[in-house]
Amino acid sequence: MSNQTQQVKRRRVFYIPGYDPIHPRRYRELYRKEGALQADISGYDIGLSPKSGGDSYGWHVQGDIDGAQVHAEFDVLVWSDIVRDSMATSIPATYLQLVRTAWIYISTGTLRRLMWLRKGPVIAALYPVGMLILQLLLALAAGAILGRIGLGTIGLTGWQMPSVLKSAVWWPIFLGVAVVLLRWFKSKDNKFFAYYLMHDYSYSAASRGANPPELEARMGQFGDQIAAALQGDEDEVLVIGHSSGAHLAVSILADLVRAGRVPADGPVLGFLSLGQVVPMVSFLPQAHRLRADLHYLATTDALSWMDVTAPGDGCAFALCDPVAVSGVQPTNAKWPLVFSAAFTQSLTPERWAELRWRFFRLHFQYLCAFDAPKDYDYFQITAGPVTLADRYADRVASKSRIDVPASKYTSMTA
Repeated sequence: MSNQTQQVKRRRVFYIPGYDPIHPRRYRELYRKEGALQADISGYDIGLSPKSGGDSYGWHVQGDIDGAQVHAEFDVLVWSDIVRDSMATSIPATYLQLVRTAWIYISTGTLRRLMWLRKGPVIAALYPVGMLILQLLLALAAGAILGRIGLGTIGLTGWQMPSVLKSAVWWPIFLGVAVVLLRWFKSKDNKFFAYYLMHDYSYSAASRGANPPELEARMGQFGDQIAAALQGDEDEVLVIGHSSGAHLAVSILADLVRAGRVPADGPVLGFLSLGQVVPMVSFLPQAHRLRADLHYLATTDALSWMDVTAPGDGCAFALCDPVAVSGVQPTNAKWPLVFSAAFTQSLTPERWAELRWRFFRLHFQYLCAFDAPKDYDYFQITAGPVTLADRYADRVASKSRIDVPASKYTSMTA
């Protein structure tokens, strides 16, 4: 990390969440709680205050790090309403999504190639399929058993009884129990995450990797907000894409650079992708736009791009260079710099033992405090006095990164 003196006094941060239906205040409260914890551990000060007005939800941060005072203005670029709309489906429609999504990933060969990279995120993708099938089987079994019990209760189990009469009793019990149990499973999805993850994977797979029109429109709005900030007097504009928000950020930033909306004399532009799942989309046959944007962003001088993942995060394609594995890396590529947040080294053994099987919580660890942070500290990056580019000017890519082309589909034009 650079040891230079204060370069940033004012920073604008745009955070693009992943596929998340929850109100963005959760990110403010997460930053408040984890920032205070990291400040206590690392010996600096961070304070939050509400933000009013503007086009997006956000907050203000005042950082006092290494003796430097930094003001950061956070904006969460919200697409949770689009997520909620995509999740507003019936139980039968969700099972139809399951069949369609599984067919797309399997029939195109995408699932097999994703497994070449990392087993963790593929298992995470298969989890909702297995869990939803298990729920269906349990519901059907419970319906069949209680239907049989119902027949016995009213004395209709004998073979001499008319089958029409048996059916008139058994089918209503069977269907009623199965429907009630399936509805119960769905009501408890905040514990199972089966419907949530199924909707997540289905959203991208439905158009085979192309962005739905409503998402493209929202991305255009996000781009306008970032472009406006690049005309301001901040020292740095930092765009952070987490999980599936990372591939949205890639396309948004590529559009801005292509259109000449990143002024050479404006704020320094940094891009931080965290826990990215880019291959889940870029490996699909119709992801022409995303692959073209990855290819383009890899060579630009208009920004600095750091890609941070961790092998301990089973939901991310850890240390997979998203440009290279997608098969679109140009010969003169300079981005992204791929390195690890090193969960197992930055968390105490006790803390790691507590978190290691909480897969969804670990997927958000990049936004949280570490017991002994190495060169990755989310709060120093967002509220510290050094730009993203200079913070990692001397950083080399992790030796265990994966940069071998793996996608079957590499076309960048429709």
